[in-house]
Amino acid sequence: MKHTYLLLSFLLANPIKENSEKHIFSQFSKEINISMHTFTLNDRTKTLVQNQSKQVFYRDKLYYWKISKNDTTIAHAFLDNVKGKSMPITFMVIINLDGSIKNSAIIKYREAYGGEISNKRWLQQFIGKNNDSKYEIGKEIDGITGATISVHSVSKGIRKIAILYDHVKDNLD
Repeated sequence: MKHTYLLLSFLLANPIKENSEKHIFSQFSKEINISMHTFTLNDRTKTLVQNQSKQVFYRDKLYYWKISKNDTTIAHAFLDNVKGKSMPITFMVIINLDGSIKNSAIIKYREAYGGEISNKRWLQQFIGKNNDSKYEIGKEIDGITGATISVHSVSKGIRKIAILYDHVKDNLD
């Protein structure tokens, strides 16, 4: 418990949390409320989602936000990491209650090259996709010259969160 508290305290003081929450508020009207939670992946769900998405989770815990308006949940936002060429890429996926992606964003990009994946136009390709959508680079998702590893990692990561949401939506606070 103490370890979780220290980790949560670190995140709360961290600009990643601040940037994540700014991004959430930028996607909705100002009348929303958000609450941050930690979700621990059980082995069964973790294995199932990793096998479907062809990507491993960076950690066994994910941070997510419940987004509500007038005491009614309207969406969830998940924060996750994927491996870039040599450093993690922190991204967020906002998912509507029906499992469709409302928005995605790169919260923290740590590499010297490939930062073009932070481009809003590139990220808009994921809007409306869900766990059943195809995420093929060069077909449904445009590639970016010089950002091949990042494009593949983030695309798989966004798909991984869409798949996860379908399995955990009924267990979220």
